[in-house]
Amino acid sequence: MKSAVVLMAYGSPERLADVPAYYADIRGGRPIAPEHLADLVERYRRLGIEDSSPLNAITEQTRAALEAELGLPVFTGMKHWTPRIADAAEAAVSGGAEQIVGLVLAPHYSALSIAGYREQLERALAGRCELRFVESWHDEPGFVELLADRVRGTEAHVVFTAHSLPARILEEGDPYRDQLLETSRLVAEAAGLAAWSFSFQSESPTGEPWLGPDILDHLDALRRQGVERVLVCPVGFVSDHLEIRWDLDVEARETARELGLQLERIEMPNADPQLVGTLGLIVRRALSVPSTV
Repeated sequence: MKSAVVLMAYGSPERLADVPAYYADIRGGRPIAPEHLADLVERYRRLGIEDSSPLNAITEQTRAALEAELGLPVFTGMKHWTPRIADAAEAAVSGGAEQIVGLVLAPHYSALSIAGYREQLERALAGRCELRFVESWHDEPGFVELLADRVRGTEAHVVFTAHSLPARILEEGDPYRDQLLETSRLVAEAAGLAAWSFSFQSESPTGEPWLGPDILDHLDALRRQGVERVLVCPVGFVSDHLEIRWDLDVEARETARELGLQLERIEMPNADPQLVGTLGLIVRRALSVPSTV
């Protein structure tokens, strides 16, 4: 049976001029506050993203490396940009795939995130081939060890972070927060960390409560506890997203500077061979286990 992989990511505008259309896609037809769009454009401008996106290049490097690792066709599908998830699904089916592994470059499950990727992929495939979708890989040993290698031996207080989501997901029984805390605990144990904590980041201005504590508030609390050095380890991200380059490298660093804290962050996995090897193991396992769909 011929197999293929649809490797999915959130997506990123390729150039500054694409930001309005990208933001409109994220909003899905909901009203856009002009000041929020202006703020997003300015963030991309200050990060030097004018004519090409480093994140898109990283995603392509990861796709190509995974394809070489597996010896199977791997197609990139973006949730909010091109190539779309539907485009990737069509390319896989047109290439003769009879079973497809759907894998998102986000380790932790939430109905507000991962479920949306699956819905898009299922709709695009329309039952034309078997889908083996990976719901979560938050406790994958290779992923845990990769992060542990990046924090092992530090004398700083390690703060694990992930993108916040609306707090209402807890009432709905969503496993997102629990999976994040589980990853953080596993990494801390593997690295033998003496001092660590967890916080969320990148809350969106939607007018409803989001999961906390936010990283900026958490840094203030740590400083009041006497912490002087912080190493940030984003467990909810695997690539240099805007939320890494801006929310951590700019906003969190500015806050830390004002507080008199020394703040550093780990190097993101991106297309690291260890991450690619881990993704390869996940795909092979998915192909060996009968689908529940």
